[in-house]
Amino acid sequence: MKTFSTLFCVISATLSLTGCFPHRDMSQFPDTSAINVTRGSDGKYIAVPPDCSTLMQPSEYSTVTDPRPGIAFGCATLTNLAAQVANPQDLVTPTHPYIGQHADTAGSAVTRYRLDKIIPLNKTTSTSKTGGN
Repeated sequence: MKTFSTLFCVISATLSLTGCFPHRDMSQFPDTSAINVTRGSDGKYIAVPPDCSTLMQPSEYSTVTDPRPGIAFGCATLTNLAAQVANPQDLVTPTHPYIGQHADTAGSAVTRYRLDKIIPLNKTTSTSKTGGN
């Protein structure tokens, strides 16, 4: 009987706590597919940021007596991402798709840090001269 009451308490606590963490529906927010990639007149790919008016979401807090402006969630992030892409063709046909990080690599780095056996960075020098003379 004690096992049943313990199990009942654990299940009740779990079910009651799930209501404390609301789940937000993220399906309405844009992803990186909102960035358009086109070819310029020179044949190179160009990343074009999304039109922010298409991303506009009405405010959940807007009322008749207190109107609030809508928000274009993700517009600034996607605009900055489109401006920073080094090779926009990678958005169309990635040459090296990201397959994730191996847990062993991350774990060994943490272990080396804890044991104070950190591997120093390679010392590199530049072979080209740029800048003002």
